[in-house]
Amino acid sequence: MTAFHAGEQALQALHGQRDRLAEVGARVVRPAMPDAHRAFFAELPWLLAGAVDADGQPWASALCGAPGFIHSPEADRLDIAAPLAAHDPLRACLRVGARIGLLGLQPHSRRRNRANGQVAALTPQGLGVAVAQSFGNCPKYIHPRTLNWQPAASAPALHCAATLDARAQALIRQADTCFIASAHPDDDGQPAHGVDVSHRGGPPGFVQVVDEQQLWLPDYSGNGYFNTLGNLHLHPRAGLLWLDFVHGDMLWLAAQAELVGTEGAASDAQQNGRGVRLTVREVRYAPGALAVRE
Repeated sequence: MTAFHAGEQALQALHGQRDRLAEVGARVVRPAMPDAHRAFFAELPWLLAGAVDADGQPWASALCGAPGFIHSPEADRLDIAAPLAAHDPLRACLRVGARIGLLGLQPHSRRRNRANGQVAALTPQGLGVAVAQSFGNCPKYIHPRTLNWQPAASAPALHCAATLDARAQALIRQADTCFIASAHPDDDGQPAHGVDVSHRGGPPGFVQVVDEQQLWLPDYSGNGYFNTLGNLHLHPRAGLLWLDFVHGDMLWLAAQAELVGTEGAASDAQQNGRGVRLTVREVRYAPGALAVRE
């Protein structure tokens, strides 16, 4: 089993990185978590997660709890004591056996680690994940901030739409961080054919609002794995998440994705124009729903 699937390999090859990353992937993408990752997850007050619904649409969301709500009883297992709210689109994606991507992010230290695999258990209290891929990510574009668990005082209202209203556009324009879920089209049990949820960061407004249904997401150079773009190359649907870390608003988008400039040089996306053109298909907005705050 290779660490990277055909979509990731294709983009790595375009940028002259295929041979190097074949060797790197064999070393750094592990079938289980090292002890340092297991301890890291246990320190977090939140966890980003991505999964795919019955229509093949990926969604990204955030699971939150007091530090210790994530527990690793074994090197290939994470138990997460954080039930998803009824309004959260990720909730409908989760079933035993479903593919799931997890991203642990500690903004104040700029550390982030991934754990991708399958849902092994679902309970009213949360879920268990059987980890099939574990690896770290570089700290580029992470904006340092300290987040603390702060559960919502009441159930938030959910607003649904087909396009971006003024409130959603304002959140995107001021944000220095968002998250994107993507998936390989084949659910065949191969570890590389899973779901990823990735961090994206930049200066405030780095994601451009073109109009009420179009966004431009630049792809800044990172570790060169092309986890997200490799998935979108094969399955051009994305789930995006924006968070207001002060007021707790959560914005989920389902979007059609078109890769632009992936044949260019692997340097700075601002120079080569590499990125993702996103056409919004569904919008969900929940004020005050996020249970971590600055």
